[in-house]
Amino acid sequence: MDNRLIEAFFTAYPLTSISLYLIMIIGTVCFFRLSKDERKNIHYWLPFLILSFTFCYENLGNYTNYNYEFKKSVNEYLGNFKYPKFNLWLYNVATRQIGTVLYLLLIKSWTKASKKKYINWMIIVFIVTVCLLQFSGVEPIYLSQPIIFALGANMILVAVAFYFIDLITDPFYLAKKPLKLVSFWLMTSILFSITLSYISSVTLMYLYEVNPILGQGLQQIQIVMKIISLGVLTLVIASPFLPRLFDKELSYESY
Repeated sequence: MDNRLIEAFFTAYPLTSISLYLIMIIGTVCFFRLSKDERKNIHYWLPFLILSFTFCYENLGNYTNYNYEFKKSVNEYLGNFKYPKFNLWLYNVATRQIGTVLYLLLIKSWTKASKKKYINWMIIVFIVTVCLLQFSGVEPIYLSQPIIFALGANMILVAVAFYFIDLITDPFYLAKKPLKLVSFWLMTSILFSITLSYISSVTLMYLYEVNPILGQGLQQIQIVMKIISLGVLTLVIASPFLPRLFDKELSYESY
């Protein structure tokens, strides 16, 4: 096997690559062990969809680092002749756009019906804004998109806040221990992951210039938080097999 291929997919970023493969295998096994009705439940198939989507785009990113000609041709097709080695177009679409919508839908599935309409409007506004900024050339798909990222991150944080408002006001949740709720762990991981990504996007370039060690450490923490978030998605999928660890939640019922 080509050494460059092995490096691109496994050894270049071993923490991310190996962890992602393990989490994907565990998540897939747990999902297909669920009953047919459980696999139709949005609380299980949506986390599995996000997990699978992340696995696919991360490996596509690895492939673009292996196949320079492919990456160059995509950049040229998108109009990027200045930075042919960049693959920002992939992560802009996958994480900052599609990923934002998927996480908003995931958070929406755990919130009360009265708050779902607000998240629906956030998704619509986000999609319209992305199209306007991207197709107008304000934030090209092949360069960094700080406005789109900031908008998406803030919307996710607001949606998570809706969940925590339910957690501290709804009688059902007040009678439960948060640590026994898989949704609590899910929302907490999303909250920390998005917040850290937000801080990193604003300060990372500055830190690399002023204090490279601190900048590298922040980036490593961000990678670890991403892995933890994916692990929590797997935990959500596996939660029906852990009745002693997690309580049944209100969101599983018709609400």
